[in-house]
Amino acid sequence: MAISIKKITLWTVAAGAIGAGLYFTFQEQPVPVDVEEVTSGPMEVTINADGITRIRNVFEVSAPVSGTSLRSPIEVGDFVLAGETVIAVIEPSQPVFLDARSRIQAEAAIKEAEAALRLSEMNIAAAEASYDYARSQYERAKSLSDSGTLSTNALEEAQLLQERARTALVSALSERSLRLSSLERANAMLIEPAASGADSPSSCCIEILAPVDGSILTVTSPSERTVMSGAPLVRIGLVDDLEIVVDLLSTDVVNISEGSSAYIDRWGGSETLHAEIYRIEPSAFTKISALGIAEQRVRVVLDINSPEEVYAALGDGFRVFVKVVEWSSEDVVQIPISSLFRSEESWMVFRLENGSAESVPVSIGKRNASVAEVLDGVKVGDILITHPSDRIADGVLTVNREDL
Repeated sequence: MAISIKKITLWTVAAGAIGAGLYFTFQEQPVPVDVEEVTSGPMEVTINADGITRIRNVFEVSAPVSGTSLRSPIEVGDFVLAGETVIAVIEPSQPVFLDARSRIQAEAAIKEAEAALRLSEMNIAAAEASYDYARSQYERAKSLSDSGTLSTNALEEAQLLQERARTALVSALSERSLRLSSLERANAMLIEPAASGADSPSSCCIEILAPVDGSILTVTSPSERTVMSGAPLVRIGLVDDLEIVVDLLSTDVVNISEGSSAYIDRWGGSETLHAEIYRIEPSAFTKISALGIAEQRVRVVLDINSPEEVYAALGDGFRVFVKVVEWSSEDVVQIPISSLFRSEESWMVFRLENGSAESVPVSIGKRNASVAEVLDGVKVGDILITHPSDRIADGVLTVNREDL
């Protein structure tokens, strides 16, 4: 009889263990979830884009004349004084080499000019002889006229011949000057490049002085080179007079205005810089995005409001990350963006009620990258499931992942 009771007891214990195992096996297990509470507080909606720093007033100095720009006397980063610091020196350009045809033509021009000069000298000799003869004839006629043996008309005719001879002599002398100049011009065509330069007595230079106080931003070419009139030489500006330029989508620009606040992040410093829009350009331009999409962009310029010593390390052309405030409020009921999902045409969230998930439709207002303004559907203090998976549905038991 004792053996039978012992067997019954063992069978009872075994049956209970099996039943407990079956119970825990088929019982619904809670789904681990991440949760966040509905809160109320300040909220901002920003337009984010990459921006570039630039010096507000940049002066570009160009060559006033064509010539040879000597090696730059200044370097990038040098501070220059207006009207005192020499920033560029330009001297006359070197003559070009002559090819065989050009040289033959130049030598022929010299011979032609020399022959014309000899001809002009012969004309001068003839003109001088004619003038001497006319002058003696006039003096003889004047003596006869004074003694009353020659008429006045004859005297006037002798005077006219003398004046014509004098004019012919002056013309011959002028022609000789012309032929001399032509000969010099023809000889100049044969000047070789090595025969000119800074050591030549006829060489001269133009020294260009800095137009404003500032730092040298760029030097177009530090080495000696030939420049044309108007060619850029250097750029000058004050590195502590910075502004930020950012190209925003035209659809975003319509929601902001001059005076809107902005933040500057990812510029290399530890602090977030404060800025303000001071100019929105009135026209847009087409820009191809990294994905190859043609976008209409508008250039927006911002002033930095933070103290200069905070961003002293920034310079011209540095890349920064700009957040322009499109909308802000001091007290907004908000939920995390990660808790939202779509159901047909409505926004929905899963709210926890006694450990079970409950889908709730919500009305959404403004949104940014992390939170959304909720107008209706949930209240402050409600617990919402974030990043809900396909295992979450109405009535599903859940457990906070942090409690596991």
